[in-house]
Amino acid sequence: MSQQPPIKPELEPQLKQEPEFTPQQLVKMLLELGPLVIFFLVNSQRGIFWGTGCFMVATAIALAASWRILGRIPVMPLVSGACILVFGGLTLLLQDELFIKMKPTIVNGLFASLLLGGLAFGQTFIKVAFGEVFHLTDEGWRVLTVRWALFFVFLGIVNEIVWRSFSTDFWISFKVWGVMPMTMAFAIAQLGVIKRYEAEPKA
Repeated sequence: MSQQPPIKPELEPQLKQEPEFTPQQLVKMLLELGPLVIFFLVNSQRGIFWGTGCFMVATAIALAASWRILGRIPVMPLVSGACILVFGGLTLLLQDELFIKMKPTIVNGLFASLLLGGLAFGQTFIKVAFGEVFHLTDEGWRVLTVRWALFFVFLGIVNEIVWRSFSTDFWISFKVWGVMPMTMAFAIAQLGVIKRYEAEPKA
């Protein structure tokens, strides 16, 4: 009977570097998705202003929980959370839902500008966020930076189209059941880039 050839020792570190879905990543996803689901549920029962208030409270709780459970608050949820509190506050103070609807456009535009602006000056800010998780070549970080920046531009444009063309209820539903699945699908689609540009393990 034929036997499987033994795995070369130098290949073992590479086999161990396959991306894994860790409990920390699951907690992070739940903390990011939870406030949106609360926004959706409260809006369906009490309207946009009650939904916005609960969205703000849930976001603040999620950020505190992230600090408590994970020991840190990731940059992107922190920036997004700060904008939710600012634009949500304006929405409630002025009783104008325009502010909370424009928040995703402004946040996505900010992320895209930071990524592309950093790249223009030789900085890959996405490496700061994910450098502890993935080990890529410089070219790999540049490719990921451009892809995520363009995706943020796409999300900003889509948000403008949806909130200007459809009802508030549809816009909130789209944020929960449209934007989140698209973002997860896009992130999964980048695994090919991550594997292609994986840096050689350091000796």
